[in-house]
Amino acid sequence: MLQVVRAFDRSPIHEVATDTIDTLESKLTAAQRAFRDRSGWLAPFQRIEVLRRLAGLLRDRRDHFSLLIASEGGKPLKDARVEVERAIDGIEYASAHLRDFGGQEIPMGLTRASTGRLAFTTKEPIGVVVAISAFNHPLNLIVHQVAPAIAVGCPIIVKPASATPLCCLQFIELVREAGLPEPWCQSFVVAETELAERLATDARVAFLSFIGSGRVGWRLRSLLAPGTRSALEHGGAAPAIIDRSADLDEIVPRLVKGGYYHAGQVCVSTQRIFVHNAIKKDFVDRFSAQVDALQTGDPQRPETDVGPLIHPREADRIAAWTKDAVDGGAQLITGGQRLSETTLRPAILLEPPRDSKVSREEIFGPVTCVTGFTDLNEAIDIANELPVAFQASIFSREIAPAMHAAERFDASTVMINDHTAFRTDWMPFAGRRQSGYGVGGIPFTMKEISQEKMIVLRRD
Repeated sequence: MLQVVRAFDRSPIHEVATDTIDTLESKLTAAQRAFRDRSGWLAPFQRIEVLRRLAGLLRDRRDHFSLLIASEGGKPLKDARVEVERAIDGIEYASAHLRDFGGQEIPMGLTRASTGRLAFTTKEPIGVVVAISAFNHPLNLIVHQVAPAIAVGCPIIVKPASATPLCCLQFIELVREAGLPEPWCQSFVVAETELAERLATDARVAFLSFIGSGRVGWRLRSLLAPGTRSALEHGGAAPAIIDRSADLDEIVPRLVKGGYYHAGQVCVSTQRIFVHNAIKKDFVDRFSAQVDALQTGDPQRPETDVGPLIHPREADRIAAWTKDAVDGGAQLITGGQRLSETTLRPAILLEPPRDSKVSREEIFGPVTCVTGFTDLNEAIDIANELPVAFQASIFSREIAPAMHAAERFDASTVMINDHTAFRTDWMPFAGRRQSGYGVGGIPFTMKEISQEKMIVLRRD
């Protein structure tokens, strides 16, 4: 059994039965059998109906899931409510996107040899999908993996994070209630990694969708069976550059949100802030005042802005990294105090050493690093020097520096005058280099877990 606890105070919530090698085999067998029986595939209109019913069922239970996200995941209730609304919209989007999800005509008759033929492509599901998900968005990340699979027609087996399995399990119950037969969407809950690795690397798996640490994701990709495709979503150390022309009244609240949303436990959380020296002091004063004003504590309180870390060891790690940075010469402007086993007051580090962990690795916690600069190109070079690259931001009221930075950032997405953690669920979402592989976002996932078949008809 897996004991699920509240992230904030570690009090027990529920015990969950875990899977075994026998259930792994039975679930993979059921998924493969469902996929191979083409007569049992749901037609597109049936998949649309399932997704529409699913969105309605989730809408009816939005308050329940909001509280569940806050409880097991520690996300503040106000943000948990937003996550549920995003999940509902994501399901509806996957359903709607099926109207435009199809093949295309391939021109024939362009050469003498190709005359008398009609060619076109159709879309088919790739096969059994295994999805390994993360704790920080325990409902919406599941939706990002499950809704595209339902839409395309792939059987999917989902392994939620061991800290946050309840949202996944209860969501899959809704999938059943919406009318999807069990073999097409199954859960796989384990406390250890060995069985999860066996599931992901089984030769019957056609596609692995992984959301989590780079260390685990790249290892799993190296072990995949021949022919298995994959998408990996890891983290980064997202940079934001503040040009001297930036409007601090407007941008400071955005950076506070980008840096401390869900206690910084977001793969594109704003971590490294580079601010022009001409406005650095003014920025730090304003930024620290707004960070100090954040309400930190129990995520189930409506007024809470910043909740706990997912586990005490994460709070230990972040506290140690912060201390190392200060010992190395960084100035702790505010925060860093331990409020509970899992809760840290949001911290700001000024001028941390470039070789410190807070400058070079993903913090994944409520800490931002502020560094001054004079030359924009130098700030861009420092922002680009890490082996991870995901989303980045430039804040400026002038178009020239904004576009200069946008063109030169090593990033998959550049925000101009917005924080790095902005995302919609229909936009492409992809880490570069060590930050990931493949493209996320509901329509892009649908494309990745499908394959085109070309049909060529010869007309005599």
